[in-house]
Amino acid sequence: MTSIKTAAQPGKPRLTTSAMIASIAAEGQRTKAAPFGHALVELARSRADVIGMTADLGKYTDLHIFAKEFPERYYQMGMAEQLLFGAASGLAAEGFTPFATTYAVFASRRAYDFIHQTIAEEDRNVKIVCALPGLTSGYGPSHQATEDLALLRAMPNMTVIDPCDAHEIAQVVPAIAAYKGPVYMRLLRGQVPVVLDEYGYRFDVGKAKMIRDGKDVLIISSGLMTMRALEAAQVLAGDRVDAAVLHVPTIKPLDNETILSEAAKPGRLVVVAENHTIVGGLGEAIAGLLMRSGVHPAFRQIALPDEFLDAGALPTLHDRYGISTTEVARQIKQWL
Repeated sequence: MTSIKTAAQPGKPRLTTSAMIASIAAEGQRTKAAPFGHALVELARSRADVIGMTADLGKYTDLHIFAKEFPERYYQMGMAEQLLFGAASGLAAEGFTPFATTYAVFASRRAYDFIHQTIAEEDRNVKIVCALPGLTSGYGPSHQATEDLALLRAMPNMTVIDPCDAHEIAQVVPAIAAYKGPVYMRLLRGQVPVVLDEYGYRFDVGKAKMIRDGKDVLIISSGLMTMRALEAAQVLAGDRVDAAVLHVPTIKPLDNETILSEAAKPGRLVVVAENHTIVGGLGEAIAGLLMRSGVHPAFRQIALPDEFLDAGALPTLHDRYGISTTEVARQIKQWL
């Protein structure tokens, strides 16, 4: 694991090791604790078929909240991710709706074949909910699931969702429970920022939503990068750049109609921003859609590089790899 220095820069505090696992929330930003765990508890009160499962990571996927409320519906499978997903498939076949949690690296890499064969091919109603997506851990490639969207969106029958904040996570949980079929959901856990409530946002499976409009640049984003895009839009406004932000929480299936309609509007640079490698994620999915549909705007991507990333403090890494608010705004100004 390659490490990087976290020495203080002029005007900035020295970052400690705890910053490797710190919340992605900025100082003073509104947050909500464990939105997934609380939403699952609320759902389970009205649905006896909902169960929670994990592979030794209940505390670190916020599923411990569900375990405390519904211990008889909580399954701790130990450090055995293949067993977790095989058992979840079997329970789904018996009419249950399992929410199976682990880290995104373990689902997308260690247990890929079990998800592919026992859940996706059988079209089982399993909800796979995975923490530490993309660059949300400072512990290096062993913990950074920078390729998960590329892997899971390539899997037939799999719906792929990347929520932005606590407000959206609370809406995604009941929505995917009502949606029949396998779902892979990226999870922000712990103290999760609250952003989208200010915009009257409502999540719908398969739908992209315009969060703010603008005439100079269209930022198409998912997950925490929608939060970064909204913050960058405010920075750009100070330079008289009018930025629109189109939030695409459902990576598969894409909302082709909305994306094409917005990307086709003349005079705007189109920038796709994602917390994922530049290979095979939202950016390439949208680029392919635009090319196949004959829509050809000026197009750029903000994404993680195609390489194994360093370990270190998250704020440092987000700056280094171009997904911090400052770096998003800087890149867009440079392209304009």
